[in-house]
Amino acid sequence: MTEPVGEKGYAGDVTPEQAAQWQASGEAVLVDVRTDAEREWVGYVPGAVPLAWKQWPGMALNPAFDDGVRTAADGGKKLVLLCRSGVRSIAAAKRATELGLEAYNILEGFEGNPDESGHRGQIGGWRKRGLPWKQS
Repeated sequence: MTEPVGEKGYAGDVTPEQAAQWQASGEAVLVDVRTDAEREWVGYVPGAVPLAWKQWPGMALNPAFDDGVRTAADGGKKLVLLCRSGVRSIAAAKRATELGLEAYNILEGFEGNPDESGHRGQIGGWRKRGLPWKQS
């Protein structure tokens, strides 16, 4: 059953900890909307569905996104969407919602916001919060 769509255009925002809890309990499917290269080089969440919102190079929209996100939500599960810092995942959550799915954005993303030096991974994010992740 789809949640009512808020003024944001998707079900809402959740913390990385809430998303991890939902994923671990089977209440939600985590969809990592970063590029394949980001997941390969920066790290990934075990058990997440890898489904790029935009593709490298050029960052063009992934034409397979709609079918992939529908498949991820099979059985009516809610979706929690993860990107680098929580920007692409908002756009992806809006699109999933347009498709009739219950989709949430994961605040801070995988790497969090940049610090005063412009480096990510020091301020917030899935990885900084010590949640499950691996690196190739």
